[in-house]
Amino acid sequence: MDGKTITEGTLLWEPSEKLKNEANITSYISWLKEERGLSFEDYNALWNWSVINIGDFWGSLWDFYEIKASKPYSKVIQGKMPTAKWFLDSELNYVEHVFRHSTVDYPALLFQSEIQPLMEVSWSELHDNVSSVAASLRDLGVKKGDRVAAFLPNIPQTVVAFLATASIGAIWSSCSPDFGTRSVIDRFKQIEPKILFAVDGYQYGGKAFGLQPAVARLQEVLPSLEKTVMVPYLDKDTGNNGLEGLKKILLWDDLLGKSKDLIYEQVPFDHPIWVVYSSGTTGLPKGLVHGHGGVLIEFLKFQGIQMDVHPGDRFFWFSTTGWVMWNIVQSSMLMGATPVLFDGSPGYPHMDVLWDLAEKARFTIFGTSAAYITACMNEKLQPAKRHDLSSIKAIGSTGSPLPPEGFRWVYENVKEDVWLASVSGGTDIVSGFLAACPLLPVHAGELQCSGLGIKAAAFDEDGNELIDQVGELVITEPMPSMPLFLWNDQDNSRYVESYFDLYPGIWRHGDWIKFTSRGSAVITGRSDSTLNRQGVRMGSSEIYSVVEDLPEINDSLIVGFETRDGEYHMPLFVVLNKDATLDDALKDKINKNIRSALSPRHVPDTILAISEVPHTLNGKKLEVPVKKILAGFPIEKAVNRDSMANPETISYFADLAREFAP
Repeated sequence: MDGKTITEGTLLWEPSEKLKNEANITSYISWLKEERGLSFEDYNALWNWSVINIGDFWGSLWDFYEIKASKPYSKVIQGKMPTAKWFLDSELNYVEHVFRHSTVDYPALLFQSEIQPLMEVSWSELHDNVSSVAASLRDLGVKKGDRVAAFLPNIPQTVVAFLATASIGAIWSSCSPDFGTRSVIDRFKQIEPKILFAVDGYQYGGKAFGLQPAVARLQEVLPSLEKTVMVPYLDKDTGNNGLEGLKKILLWDDLLGKSKDLIYEQVPFDHPIWVVYSSGTTGLPKGLVHGHGGVLIEFLKFQGIQMDVHPGDRFFWFSTTGWVMWNIVQSSMLMGATPVLFDGSPGYPHMDVLWDLAEKARFTIFGTSAAYITACMNEKLQPAKRHDLSSIKAIGSTGSPLPPEGFRWVYENVKEDVWLASVSGGTDIVSGFLAACPLLPVHAGELQCSGLGIKAAAFDEDGNELIDQVGELVITEPMPSMPLFLWNDQDNSRYVESYFDLYPGIWRHGDWIKFTSRGSAVITGRSDSTLNRQGVRMGSSEIYSVVEDLPEINDSLIVGFETRDGEYHMPLFVVLNKDATLDDALKDKINKNIRSALSPRHVPDTILAISEVPHTLNGKKLEVPVKKILAGFPIEKAVNRDSMANPETISYFADLAREFAP
């Protein structure tokens, strides 16, 4: 490949006959022929069937994966978006499907952090710990439907706590410890948790961060809390005498050593399993509620058929517990794979740390973000020359679009014969709309296909489908893992407003996308104003609440967009109060406040002073038009000046956009 120009659409890889023959999707296609009398010549034919006959498709997955239910379903699907119901009358439990893969042949979990060398957790140890924690939660009065919150990093105890919570039908919700306290409060306060799991602190980038003040603050503002379970992590010798200022505390070890019997509470297919958060552009983050059965059947499809995960695979995806990829990593256990957990900075003590782990842990699937691949490329890393990566069969990429140069870097510097599985979806469906397939080739800059059962399309403003043109990503048929509802959205109005506002009855996801005539796709960025940094979304309103709380700031505007070279750029524009100056001290103050209150990932790349924020006639900030202009759209296609209260302000951003031109 050296010396060849890599542009969007360049063919980079094709699967071997061995890979295709051994792929789970090949087994599924054979099963459909034997059990249903259906024949498909290629993936596109299978996909067409799956989106035209959605009831038959999802029903076939139920049988193919032998989903265990204490009560059978009476009907696969009833109704349409946004109120479709799935597998009516069935009862099951997600966790029961995890432990049916228990084995002594390989570990249940692998884990490494900046303070913990690589270690294994056996299936028997995982089972005993989950059963003990579940029994302890029951003793504490936790029952079906109660909420359990976790302020935990990506460590084995988090997986144990989640599985224990879900096994009794309680509802899980997690935030990463690197979230600022206000950001965590905004999420957990909505759901009124009964139990909080937390760590005493964590290490990131070689620096230790104590969390006891943050935990004390959570206890103060969450009156629903009855107990806090502290997991000693930063200081493993932490005892009750080291937890001054905290109340109603139990230590992690207090929950262990109890029942060896794991009881799987049988719940309806649409009984909530967790609340995850996808920020809106105004107000509090949206609490997205998903059901046991919906995520179970979607994960079986995503992991088994799209990602080709097999028993014994070692599945890694760099993530924190605040990103949906954490949920996806643990779901690889549904296929009998071993999730590899990592807590720490991907750049500490050097940029090779994850490639070191890939070699030691023998990853078969190495998932990461497009931003990480781009960072490795910019650092001119050559992992293949320094590491044995022979175990890796797939490199996963998500979080933002991976440019063709990133694809090239993988094939030249990681592995020539590797399946580069670029996927795109979201917290909203805890999976991917655009997926990978081991039967299809890989083209630079493209996602291989739409996932089975996902009728994705690109629409223009009038709802016409586009091919080989950029449009809004829409989903025109329901999926089982779409949210059951949004937390505290009593009349479903916020749910409808969030996804069905532009095209009634059709899900608009907020991505600009182009579908090729081959069925592949190219994501060109977010079409809404959500800030998507390294796959972690945050609403702009959360940034404004922190920035505009400063006495120096009168108003502000923040946008995030993909530049033409594939980087994600997030500038913050501020309107200063009289006598304030945007010097280095004020910039540092703004960044520090965002980092501590919200998230270090959402510290802006640059801060610029402007005279006035562009507003609509009714006072709304023009985030999406500014984002479009900075991404290269002409002003006349990005905004209607007649709808603006201050149209003279928009020219500044057109001038600024020239800095990002190729």
